[in-house]
Amino acid sequence: MSMILFACVVRVRDGLPLSASTDFYHTQDFLECRRRLKTLALRLAQYPGRGSAEGRDFNIHFSSLGDVACMAICSRQCPAAMAFCFLETLWWEFTASYDITCIGLASRPYAFLEFDSIIQKAKWHFNYVNSTQMESSLQKIQEELDFQPPVVLTLEDTDVANGVMNGHTQMHLEPAPNFRMEPVTALGVLSLVLNIMCAALNLIRGIHLAEHSLQVAHEEIGNILAFFIPFIACIFQDRQGPFCWLDQTS
Repeated sequence: MSMILFACVVRVRDGLPLSASTDFYHTQDFLECRRRLKTLALRLAQYPGRGSAEGRDFNIHFSSLGDVACMAICSRQCPAAMAFCFLETLWWEFTASYDITCIGLASRPYAFLEFDSIIQKAKWHFNYVNSTQMESSLQKIQEELDFQPPVVLTLEDTDVANGVMNGHTQMHLEPAPNFRMEPVTALGVLSLVLNIMCAALNLIRGIHLAEHSLQVAHEEIGNILAFFIPFIACIFQDRQGPFCWLDQTS
């Protein structure tokens, strides 16, 4: 069974995923771990270079330096030295392939899609190559871990801390009222037709009066407005159309 199940490269300052391995696992526990990895990626700047979030079946390991971090989901049986050796290998490969300017300008997730195949090869190598062939590298990483142990979290911590980050607490949101459109009654349709007729009559009378006024006096302007104002009022009243908003919850 594979010990390194998923890996990705993210940008530290905002958690933007830059590249990732192909995901072949779809169990509920694994998908939940993926969700928590995304949450943790947003907070990497708060932690030192190496850390682990431990769960019941899976562990999340991360290693960051500068603006780039590598993260992996591993089985509980995967030694920490192997996980961090794998992440260090990815970090060197990625930073050797892309300069810091290119990484900083990335604006969309998985902008470095071509690096996915390198992650896949490295993951296969660490999963299936005999560990004795990597003994010197693993020993070096183990000595570093003994000298400076990684920060240790639990998977539950990733959600709890994310709720209070930047001074914000989780809020209970009430569902918004559900509205729908309903046709009005026959009386409403009749009212709409009468409004249209009244608006048309007021418009015709107003235009007729204006056409026959060559030199409009102040009192005649008032008469013209007396027709146009009701016309405009009818138009605004008719804009509601033959439908009305009804609250479904009532």
